[in-house]
Formats: sequence, C-alpha cells, structure tokens
Amino acid sequence: MAEEYVIGVDLGGTRMRAALMDDDLAIRAREETLTHAENGFEANLDRMKNLILSVWPAGQTVEGIGVSIPGPTNPFTGVVELGTNLKGWAHIPLAELLSQEFGVPVYLGNDANVAALAEATRGAAAGYKHVIFITLSTGVGTGIIVDGRLLLGREGLAGEAGHIVINVDGDRVSTFEKEASGTALGRKARERVEAGARSLILSLAGGDAASITGKTVSEAAARGDALALELIHNLGFMAGLGVVSLLHVFNPEIIVFGGPVSGLGERLFGPMRAAIEQNCITPGYWNELVIALAGLGENVSLVGAGVLVLTHGGVESIARVKARLKAAAED
Repeated sequence: MAEEYVIGVDLGGTRMRAALMDDDLAIRAREETLTHAENGFEANLDRMKNLILSVWPAGQTVEGIGVSIPGPTNPFTGVVELGTNLKGWAHIPLAELLSQEFGVPVYLGNDANVAALAEATRGAAAGYKHVIFITLSTGVGTGIIVDGRLLLGREGLAGEAGHIVINVDGDRVSTFEKEASGTALGRKARERVEAGARSLILSLAGGDAASITGKTVSEAAARGDALALELIHNLGFMAGLGVVSLLHVFNPEIIVFGGPVSGLGERLFGPMRAAIEQNCITPGYWNELVIALAGLGENVSLVGAGVLVLTHGGVESIARVKARLKAAAED
C-alpha cells in the first residue's frame, strides 16, 4: 500500500513551522521561518505557502493540510476569526485560500485544541477518552476532549476555559487566565514590590519593577525567595480553583499541562491539588484523576495539525485516528 502523507503547519507569533508526516504521524521533514507578524497577513500568507512547498513530498500524494492558529478559529468554515498578536489576521478564510493553492483539503484549529488532539493521540493522554489540555503561558489556553471527540461548539469556539470566572473582588471580576497565567504571576509580583515588599525579585529585574515578569519570579523562587514562593503557591491555588470548575463540568480522566508556567513543578501543582481536594463536592472528581505534563514538547502543534487532517478538523473521533495508526504500524 502506498504511503500517505499529511502536512501540519504551526502559525506562531514569533515563528512559523511546517512538517511532513507519514501514516504514523512521524515527522519526515520539518522547516521553519520567522513569522514577522508586523508585516501583516499577505506577507505571512506568502511565507506560509513557501513553507508548505518546502516540505511537500515530490511525486507523492498529500491527504490534507492542518494549520494551528494562535486565536479563535472556526473549524467548520475554515475562517481565522482572530489571530492573536498577528497583525491583519481577522476574518481570514485561510482554509479556502490554501486549498485553492494546493488542491487538497485544509483544516484549521486554535492552538490549544490542536495540542489537545496531539496529546490525546500520541502524547501524555493517549489511551484516554475524557481529556483536558491546559497550557499555562502568557495566557491560559485549553482544549477539551469528551468521549474521544474534541469539544467544538456551534461556531467551533468552545472550550475557552481560560476565561471562566474564578474570583470576584468588589466590582472586579477575574478569570482563570487573569489569576493563573505567567502574565498574572508577573503582575502580582510587580504590585507587591511596588507596595514595598522586600524581595530578590526586584534585583533580578535590574532594580526596575516594570521589568518584572513571571520568569523573574520563577528565577527568584529557585533561589528560595520567600515572596516568589508565596506568589507561586497562590498562583497554583488559583489555578486549582479553575480546574475545580472544569472537573465539575467535564469529569475528565486526565488533565495534561503544558506551557512554561507548568515547569514550576511541585511548587505549582502542590497547592493546585490542595485547591482541588478542598473545593470539589466529592472525591469522586479527583481521587483517580491523572495530572500529567505534556509529552510531545515543541512538536505538539505540528503533530496536532496532522491530527486535524485525520479528524477532519477535530469533528471526527480520535478513535478513528488511533485505529489508522495501529493499522499503519502493523503494515
């Protein structure tokens, strides 16, 4: 049987990548270039087309192209609703434009959904049917899989759990993302330092409170700084409250964490588990829950874009993909 290929594209704010994958979603070729988001949509589109051509297999058939997008994307219409931090990427019919260029089906997905598909197919959540993927980075991105299918909603915009409300203080309403992202960690540290708290955090930021980031706090915590450790503990607890809501609504088997904030390890996950155990209405939600770190590293978006093709944009069951991978392995 002739080998079949898919192409995955990862459109990032800093770099754009493309990979050619075989029947087993193994990467056969990979190329990347800088995105240059400031140059706008047309320049980015040309760069993406050239990148796809650079991995296109000579004389071979490509089943389809999957594209991971950093922002709200409609997988049914193939329209990028908004490319976050990408100039000019709003209401773009990207799937149609690429399909016209290359003559194959093109499927789009937002980056968190794409990562969820990848981890549930080839990563830390392989073998599970009820999965939540959470990336803790500049923001909080989530992808949710229920009974082996990606949760999409009417317009493909479901699963944005980073925006669920987890805290109300007077007139201020806050969300999972505003309380438990890397950006939130940096903001809270700046507020404490500007209020007079003594900490190594300020010296690591060169004495400039405005330069404090989540990374600065992480570095201070690694040196045993009391304020940094307190802030990370609180961040973990708030993240746990966000997870509590997800557990009550979706009752997953496994939650997979990715993103740089997840690298804080037990300093983050200890208080997160405490928040979960203290606030779930019954231990049935967490006593067999698996919490794991993402397993695919920087390839997650490329592999996930390949899974987009095989699930027709995340619409079909992941079980179909797994059956195909098993068959390919047995050939």
